[in-house]
Amino acid sequence: MTQLRVEAEAVSQAAPEAVWPLVSNADRYSQWGPWSASGYTSTGDPGGVGAIRWMQLGRTRTVERVLAADSPRRLVYTVVKGIPVRNYRAEVTLTPAGDGTHIRWTATWDRTLGGRIALRTLRTLYPAMIAQLAAAADHGVPASPGTHRAG
Repeated sequence: MTQLRVEAEAVSQAAPEAVWPLVSNADRYSQWGPWSASGYTSTGDPGGVGAIRWMQLGRTRTVERVLAADSPRRLVYTVVKGIPVRNYRAEVTLTPAGDGTHIRWTATWDRTLGGRIALRTLRTLYPAMIAQLAAAADHGVPASPGTHRAG
């Protein structure tokens, strides 16, 4: 089965070490992105491999599992539930670019009816969220967010 794909890129003036906490900690997603709330459903190392995290966008709560976390350069995750995709795999890479960071966020998933419907939204969402991420890194966000848990 062929895969669908979205990709977005941006450059932040902040170093990868400053961008990484925004990318790796789901508690911070609602501070910089389009989500109304975000957090973790599991305890333990929130940014580590196996962490189960969630984001609320409108009426949709997406649940993800972290597959790889290589601080401060790469985060890989999969969607467990929420959006109608199958075999979704996303990767965020942070590459030094002068004094700043080149941010690249990509995702692939199976070409299903639900996947094609999701593609329409994600084509718009990815560029917007990566622009918001770069802006948050450039301007700073609150240093210690509260932890959000969901059952």
